[in-house]
Amino acid sequence: MSLYDSYPRQDAKPVQSTAVPLPHEAQPYGMHASQSGSQALAPAASRVLRNTYALLSMTLLFSAAVAAAGVAFNLPAPGLIVTLVAYFGLLFAIHKKQNSGVAVPLVFALTGFMGYSLGPLLNKSLSLPGGAQVVMMALAATGATFLALSAWVLSSKRDLSFMGGFLFAGMVIALLTGLAAVFLQIPALSLAVSAMVALLSAGLIMFETSRIVNGGETNYVLATVSLFVSIFNLFTSLLSLFGFGSSNE
Repeated sequence: MSLYDSYPRQDAKPVQSTAVPLPHEAQPYGMHASQSGSQALAPAASRVLRNTYALLSMTLLFSAAVAAAGVAFNLPAPGLIVTLVAYFGLLFAIHKKQNSGVAVPLVFALTGFMGYSLGPLLNKSLSLPGGAQVVMMALAATGATFLALSAWVLSSKRDLSFMGGFLFAGMVIALLTGLAAVFLQIPALSLAVSAMVALLSAGLIMFETSRIVNGGETNYVLATVSLFVSIFNLFTSLLSLFGFGSSNE
């Protein structure tokens, strides 16, 4: 909601300004007041949210199917360099073509590749004692976290835009620290990075949902990618944490 929307229109009559809610034209995005005085999603924000969740559901199912195929056929890991190049390359292409018809196929390409990279990690987890239980625990915790955080933001409609800079900086630090942990072979550092990424991913889920609700994000393709990556990172981080605990038992 802009500053313009927070003030009454100049042509509104003084008697009506306190009784009649602001017209829809003055609030194309974000929230607007209903007849009962409660805050409701504007039609544009509601449409973005609906399209985002629809595309997110399809990409999650597609990625899960690719990951399951990777587990079934024991496909090899793509490698760190290939993963980084493909991931950031597809992200760049999606941002570049976000308003074109090719954006949605690019989203499926990205989420499918992420599902493929998840297959070897699942195989490694399943090979641990109680591996199936570890995977199910991580999956259940991820789903419960996403649903709980999304429900809280949708019900409270809090503006969490102030978290953006902190979350971005945190993810950059986590990425660099994670690369250091890989090259230096420090298990304790990898575990700390997993915990950090899990917390940051939870924050990013709230941040992106808040942006959609309050009109800060009007492109459902970008919103879907942001939420999918956060869910993926949350799941893989929890999988590493639970797997580490299982391997020490």
